[in-house]
Amino acid sequence: MSIFEAGMLLSFGAAWPVSIYKSYKSRSTGGKSWVFSAVVIIGYISGIIHKLLHSRDAVMFLYMLNCVMVTIDLCLWLRNRRIEKAAEQAQE
Repeated sequence: MSIFEAGMLLSFGAAWPVSIYKSYKSRSTGGKSWVFSAVVIIGYISGIIHKLLHSRDAVMFLYMLNCVMVTIDLCLWLRNRRIEKAAEQAQE
């Protein structure tokens, strides 16, 4: 297990709960990109696959946890986009 890899994942992982909270409360897609989230999810999945194939260790849990958090944030983005579309249609 690489302490530096774990440190990177812990650092990135610390930001996702704040992002999830802001997405949930704001009900807005402002400042967020679904493409960015999708790319990050692909990166985490790639890390998980690497761990499964080459070096199974505890760091794989951090990849999975981060991937789940980004997926939640992406789902909230989709929800917020629907809210914004409904508000736009209501104004027409």
